[in-house]
Order: sequence, then C-alpha cells, then structure tokens
Amino acid sequence: MKKVSCLGPAGSYSCLAVQKLCKDAAIVPCRNFGEAFQKLLSGEVETAVVPVENSIQGGVLEVLDLLEREKVFAVERLVLPIDHRLAIKAGTSLSQIKKVYSHEQAIGQCSEFLQANLPNADYLPTRSTAESLLMVDDTSAGIVGAHANREGVVLSNENIANEKHNFTQFFRLVREEKGLPLHGEYLFFCAVCAHKPGSLLDLLRIFADSGLNLTKIESRPIRDVYGEYRFYIEVEGDYADENMQRAIALAKENCRQFRIIGVYGKSKTET
Repeated sequence: MKKVSCLGPAGSYSCLAVQKLCKDAAIVPCRNFGEAFQKLLSGEVETAVVPVENSIQGGVLEVLDLLEREKVFAVERLVLPIDHRLAIKAGTSLSQIKKVYSHEQAIGQCSEFLQANLPNADYLPTRSTAESLLMVDDTSAGIVGAHANREGVVLSNENIANEKHNFTQFFRLVREEKGLPLHGEYLFFCAVCAHKPGSLLDLLRIFADSGLNLTKIESRPIRDVYGEYRFYIEVEGDYADENMQRAIALAKENCRQFRIIGVYGKSKTET
C-alpha cells in the first residue's frame, strides 16, 4: 500500500486532501511540514501532500520555502473547500472560553468571528487545526474543519470564517529523481532575477512574447540577502510544448537562479 506523508494529526485538512488525491493510501501524519518533506526525501513514503496556497491568506510560506530548496516536484494539485467550525466542550458557553487554539492561518481566517464573540480570549497557534481539537476543555476552544469529531466536543452550526468561499490548494509531491510528468497544463517555477532595474520585467516579457499566460506570481525574501526576492510563478501551458521549452530556456539564461517546482494538470476541485 502506498504511504503518503502530510501535516497531522489525523483529521487535519491535509489528511482530508490525501484521502481525495490518494485513495486507499496509508496516511503518515507528521508534526510539521519539514517532517512531511523529510519522510518523502528519505523514501519512507512514496509521496507527500502539502498545502501551498489559501484563497484568503495567500501562499503557505513555509511550504514555498521548502519547495524551493528540497529535491521534490509537484505533480498533481487539489483545491479543497475550507469550512472552519468552532469546537467547544459540550455544555460549555462562549463566556467560559479563555483560550482559542488552532493553526495560525485558521485563526487569521476567522478573525472577525473571534473579535466579535471572543474578544478577550487568547489566540494560541497549533501545528494544525486537527491538533487544536485535542486542546478543547472547559475553558478552551479550537477552530477545526467541519469534518472533525471528538467525543464530548460539539462544533458550531455555521462556518465561522470571515470569507465563506474559502479554498486551499494542495500539491502532491514526488522525489526529484522520479522526474517531471511529460505533459502538464501548468508549469510552476521559482526564479531569482539579477538585482537591477527591469530584470523582473525582462523575465515576465519572455513568457508574454511567447503567448503564455502567467496565472500566479508571488515573492519571498531571499534568506540572508536583505532586499532581494525570489519569485514563484505559475504559467499556463503544456510543459512539453516547444514554445514553452523555448521560454524556459530563455528564462534560465536571464535569471541568476531558476528551478522548476512542478508540472501538473488542472486542479481537482472538491465541493
């Protein structure tokens, strides 16, 4: 049976994404994203599933950094709807809640509900939404997925997120030696441009002149180099197409660093 690493514990959104992308696989929950990557790189698991972007809060920064420096490729993606619920102990009222636990992104995505209903509570980050379910007691609540359950704990009737149409995109990763798919409808890469005026424009123009549509661009500071940035860019087009290959070759020539992170098809979207 195929083994898949992801952020745990069991019941996390990442585990749910694994169930959608890798049916009948054995899930290996991890304490953090770095551990999920390392289990893949060591060969302990055949693939890993990680969140890469949320429709409200943007890129998952730790994952973007790991994708840049670890020898993995993204070969498939899934868009999963996110439905956050407040989890409290049965019989507990909101007035008794002093602490709210959840992943920092979930806390941010539910900030309006928290400020309106629990303004005096402490908001404490956990490694995942599922982990916060374990923290629920007489004075502590958690923010969890609507699919989560624990005996003696009840979930709010409504989604408490600021934005009800909230989605997270997940990548399925393989080790670099497995190679990229021969075809794919999207290319995802990261690049470091020369630190001079117009260098990013020159990179983007390569794809524009090739008639290739850029569907996403995000920047991250380069570690230990203040004021310089690495760009993460998604391009629509078949990786095997000659036009795409020419654009990639030109981009490599015009960048200080260039690394392909993934080649994949259209997102599988769960509703």
